[in-house]
Amino acid sequence: MRQIYPYVVEALPFAPPGAPAGCAPRLVEHDRLQCRADGPDDPATLLEEFLAGHGLPVRDLTRPGVHRPDGPAGTVCGAAVFVSAAAGARMVGAAAGPASPAPAVPDLVAVVYRHGTAPADGWPRRRPAGDWELGPWDESWTPQRHADAVRRARDAIAAGDVYQVNVVGHGSARYAGDPLPALHRLARLPGARYGGVLTGAGWAIGCASPETLVEVTGGMIYTRPIKGTRPATGPGRRELLESAKERAEHVMIVDLERNDLARIARTGTVRVDQLYAIRRWSDLWQAESTVSATLVDGCGLADLLRAVCPGGSVTGAPKLAALAQIAALEPVGRGASMGGLGWIGPDRIDLGLTIRTAAVDADRVHVWAGGGITWGSDPAAEVAEAAAKSGPVRATLAGPHHRAR
Repeated sequence: MRQIYPYVVEALPFAPPGAPAGCAPRLVEHDRLQCRADGPDDPATLLEEFLAGHGLPVRDLTRPGVHRPDGPAGTVCGAAVFVSAAAGARMVGAAAGPASPAPAVPDLVAVVYRHGTAPADGWPRRRPAGDWELGPWDESWTPQRHADAVRRARDAIAAGDVYQVNVVGHGSARYAGDPLPALHRLARLPGARYGGVLTGAGWAIGCASPETLVEVTGGMIYTRPIKGTRPATGPGRRELLESAKERAEHVMIVDLERNDLARIARTGTVRVDQLYAIRRWSDLWQAESTVSATLVDGCGLADLLRAVCPGGSVTGAPKLAALAQIAALEPVGRGASMGGLGWIGPDRIDLGLTIRTAAVDADRVHVWAGGGITWGSDPAAEVAEAAAKSGPVRATLAGPHHRAR
């Protein structure tokens, strides 16, 4: 079994994803939590208790602490956190679905960082790229099976079981060499608001996500769902703006997110700050909205995660019914994808949704992609959209001087 090194969280320039930029050179890993979603403990409660035990104010998010970048050595700065889609489903009592194709990757990871001296001894430095070979991609389903899953999702919509369901596929490829430079290339893709690399013993996650799962700051909560995709061309932008189907699908998810936030918000404070704005990620246009609310007094981290996980834009509506469909339709588990990755500090929370994400285990690189299915979805178009989303990820992982194995 290959050891993926180093055993830290990294995001160019080798700082934990979302960590305060000024603290990065001083951060030292202090403690780490890793577990699977099928264990005896509720992941939301486990994470809250672990972070609270290190002094982070996560039991009442309306009473944040203060981040002190100039704090003395030994002061806890915050934690890099990953929550898988499977962990999110466990939090809300939803169907577990099929097993992950990358079981070495934990479902819940929290790495607590403290301030060290500046610069921290042993802080990971840029290493030269080693040899890297990526083999051909093996798909978990054929385009025909993917299209059949879209048709089955439409049948469930016609039967009234669900209004919308997100269907995700998976591909993997064998590799040889050091995977970290490839994952760092992925994290640098244009529009990767949550670009970062998280590593552990025998596994790694590389993220190039543009989508906010949840942000909490100053007693306010935000989510920024993305739904609707076209090529980043002039005609593609116009088509996305004018598509009644994409807009209806998008608004349905915005309504779901409003409902999610209402569960932990003060009455009457949920609002849509921006609806259907067009943003660019790599070579794609995507439609994004911003939904916000004022947190209700006493809302803790576990409450927050149970309200927003798994993310509505990658499940569907109603969420629990969509998760049941996902468990029946998808050939393999979502692994590192469609979860959350980011930073929890004393003064803020900022987690991105792990779309445009790859995972690496001892032998293979794994990538997931999909899209939301409505009654108006065309199966062939949905298959093409998933390929368009995974294409830049796969090409970036292969690198500019890819050698076929």
